[in-house]
Amino acid sequence: MGILDKHAILERSPTLLLVSSLLVVTVGGIVEIAPLFWLENTIEEVEGMRPYAPLELAGRDIYIREGCYVCHSQMIRPMRDEVERYGHYSLAAESMYDHPFQWGSKRTGPDLARVGGRYSDDWHVAHLKDPQSVVPESVMPKYAFLSETAISGEYIEDLLRTHRFVGVPYTDDQIAHASADFRVQADPDGDWDALVERYPGAVVSNFDGQSALTEMDALIAYLQMLGTLVDFSTFTPDASR
Repeated sequence: MGILDKHAILERSPTLLLVSSLLVVTVGGIVEIAPLFWLENTIEEVEGMRPYAPLELAGRDIYIREGCYVCHSQMIRPMRDEVERYGHYSLAAESMYDHPFQWGSKRTGPDLARVGGRYSDDWHVAHLKDPQSVVPESVMPKYAFLSETAISGEYIEDLLRTHRFVGVPYTDDQIAHASADFRVQADPDGDWDALVERYPGAVVSNFDGQSALTEMDALIAYLQMLGTLVDFSTFTPDASR
């Protein structure tokens, strides 16, 4: 009872309670944050991860602009029900080039961390134009205007430079060829060998089936890449982390 009686002193003094709370939070913060300064790397490097190709990066910006992250997460938790539904749990390395990351906080629609390659380009086109045509119970709005909105990639080199400024390891060669890579990823008849060499695993396709390069091409390029870069059949987690 003696300790509880002394606690009443804190409860009766707002100033003392505030100071004590700040002290507890400060100590807890130091205990959690300070060890990170002695770690060389907090993210386990995983084979296969690479920066986004220019068209994928533009598609990601469209994904964020349209608020897709509000209803879709990109973080599969290591729980049986999630792993069985979506696939291997998400790795920190899969978001290492995201600014900001797209983990999300709720799921009105399914998690998209492993959506790449799960559906055809035609399915994505139909789904974006009229979601209820392929998923009758969907509450997702229509995004048909994306197929009618041309995208030029005029500032794609600047976009890559900006991401390099915040730590994404784009090379001078990748930036120099950004405009060409941006266009050729949506042209399966083009000379895209160099693109795939710079961005291994990049999907090359006329994503929306039109001759013009559109915002829908960019968004589908981004979606078709998600979760495809790491080969989970050979991935072994680092037990020391």
